[in-house]
Amino acid sequence: MKAGAVPFRHHAIPSHRTLILAALVCLGVWPFTIGLTGCASHRYNPVMDQRAPEAPRQSTEQRIEDKRTAERVREALAASLKYRYDGVQVAVSNGVVQLSGSVNTKVQRNSAGEIATQLEGVRSVENNIAVKD
Repeated sequence: MKAGAVPFRHHAIPSHRTLILAALVCLGVWPFTIGLTGCASHRYNPVMDQRAPEAPRQSTEQRIEDKRTAERVREALAASLKYRYDGVQVAVSNGVVQLSGSVNTKVQRNSAGEIATQLEGVRSVENNIAVKD
């Protein structure tokens, strides 16, 4: 041996069983660790905190009533002399009527909202009708 040389140490070579066991432990711990950190990460994400609240589930009776209300609104809009325009869609959820689409004038837009407000089964109206200019 040369002067100042470090003697070579023989390390034991791990068996195949040991390597397989180590790989299984790593593969088993990895998803668990990712799962824990992934679940907690949304608490600190300001974008995730601005999600819209989920709408409450509707009963079958409520869905049927909403369909009837939507039909009443469509019929009233079609029958009105002040409002005669086919470019409006009607959606109803829990008695809230949502009007969307487009009309030619503000008078038509406002008339559609007023007509819908006066009908049975309507709690409120969200008038999202655009006016073409």
